[in-house]
Amino acid sequence: MLMRTVIFASIAVALATQVPSLLHGIGEQPAADSASATHTSVQTGEARSPVPASGSGRMLLQADAQGHYRGDFKINGKPVQGLIDTGATYVALNESLARHLGYGAGQLDFRYAVNTANGQTKAAHVTLDRVEIGGIHVRSVEAFVLKDEALSMTLVGMSFLKKLQSYSVADGALSLKQ
Repeated sequence: MLMRTVIFASIAVALATQVPSLLHGIGEQPAADSASATHTSVQTGEARSPVPASGSGRMLLQADAQGHYRGDFKINGKPVQGLIDTGATYVALNESLARHLGYGAGQLDFRYAVNTANGQTKAAHVTLDRVEIGGIHVRSVEAFVLKDEALSMTLVGMSFLKKLQSYSVADGALSLKQ
């Protein structure tokens, strides 16, 4: 009887600690008081250019030395180096890039609390007109803008990826299909 109780308690503890992280971001939309935008677990690494796969609307990205997938994107028509981050609920960019893309101070309301690898910070919600890589063109992509000191590079998260027909990893390459 004691053994069953110990096993049950162990399972309950494991579920209590793991299930919330599995559910993180599901069904979330920006709210007036808080939003969970992204995990910024970025390591430096040399970027490789994306390789268009056969056919329009497909792209193949090779993993860099750290196993990350980086590519040359266009956001609202402007070139941006981005890191694919499936752990990020939204596309995340820093304030300098947002201003370069044409978002003024009046459009950047840093009122959303977001969690990053470095702790909690504030972010502004924007909708990007379009995000492109190779032959893939996605419109109306939700994103969060973080202060420059909170985010050093652009993270391309699930708000972009979920608009694709599919994405998959095989043999060290990430395949994107629209």
